[in-house]
Amino acid sequence: MIDTKPELTVVEAEYKRLLGFPANYVLEGRSRELADWARDWYANHGRPWIYARESNLLVEADSVEINNASFKSQRLRELFRDAEARRAALVAVSAGSECEGKARELWLEGKPDEYFFLEVYGSAVVEHLITTAGARLCAWADGERLAVLPHYSPGYSGWEISEQQQLFEALCRGNGSAFPGELQTLSSGMLQPKKSLLAVFGITARLDRLEQFARLVPCESCSFSPCQFRRVPYKNPKPPLEDVRSLQSAIASESSSGPLSLNANYSVKPRALEKWSHERLQMKILADRSVEARFRYDGTTCSNLGRPLQYEYFITLNPPETGYRISAMSCAPAPGDTGHKAMCEYLNNMDQLVSAIASEKPLLGRPLNAVLDWTRPKSPAGCYCDADSRQHKWGLVFEVLHYALAQRQNI
Repeated sequence: MIDTKPELTVVEAEYKRLLGFPANYVLEGRSRELADWARDWYANHGRPWIYARESNLLVEADSVEINNASFKSQRLRELFRDAEARRAALVAVSAGSECEGKARELWLEGKPDEYFFLEVYGSAVVEHLITTAGARLCAWADGERLAVLPHYSPGYSGWEISEQQQLFEALCRGNGSAFPGELQTLSSGMLQPKKSLLAVFGITARLDRLEQFARLVPCESCSFSPCQFRRVPYKNPKPPLEDVRSLQSAIASESSSGPLSLNANYSVKPRALEKWSHERLQMKILADRSVEARFRYDGTTCSNLGRPLQYEYFITLNPPETGYRISAMSCAPAPGDTGHKAMCEYLNNMDQLVSAIASEKPLLGRPLNAVLDWTRPKSPAGCYCDADSRQHKWGLVFEVLHYALAQRQNI
């Protein structure tokens, strides 16, 4: 199945959910203007596409084999085993690179509101496309007396993002038709364009299994409203990425008088912080309630045609009774990233740049609240060539971490 002009009707309720608005919130004023602008811009410039192919599927004792690719995900294996799935649909969808490019332009122009709404609309398009693909597969399967299981993707809970490359290779192996648009994977598992998704839909002939196991029914996580094959009502959307709140379950709930300031005046809008805390932040809570955090930053070089680059930040915070004092921090290129080598300062003096990035540790030894009073230069450049841009990024990382922990404290 190849579709280069899929019908694109992003449901407003889904768009609002991704923007972070409550379900009963009515878009009006500035938010209405931005939402309509993003929708109109994409309608005129976006190039979405859907690609799907069928493959054999074999559930082994410790893996799942799909088109000669082996996947170790226990969650995936249990899903296909319980449904007695013997076939699979491998699916790739993409909102295209145009949305990503325009969003980058907006950020560099100092238009964070337009940037945020267009970024989120791109994510809504991807969710719409995978939902559309699932609905078409359900229609096909019904005529074959088969059933399609919920889709699953690397990066979902229970399936490591590191297996994204294997899934990409499985999609490409024996592929008689190229993808209808640009798509590649980086060694980190990230997709380019980033507003894309790879997924697997299991296919089973055991319709009785769907009645026995409610979790095998895809309908609860499928928002396709006019579907004639719906078995149960739509309840909860499948999260596209690991929700940071699930990684914080070990944090003891703090009172509103806890160590972090609530309703803080951040330099970035809270909606952006919420989005980044979900998509880019991972946290581990240790037995003494200290915190280990990792943040992924996706940027571009300022020269060489804006090549993408990826850095990872690692921060250790002491327990909350210390005010989440920053006890360790580091920043380095993500494993497998090569884009950082195209930065102009890296080409001019590699050793000096690497040393500077490694040695800069702003706020080390200070409580996390200190980021709220930290006066730092505003330099939203995507590269790491100058000290101002590096401090700007550290500020973003600390604010996302502060926001995520403060939300938990407020529960």
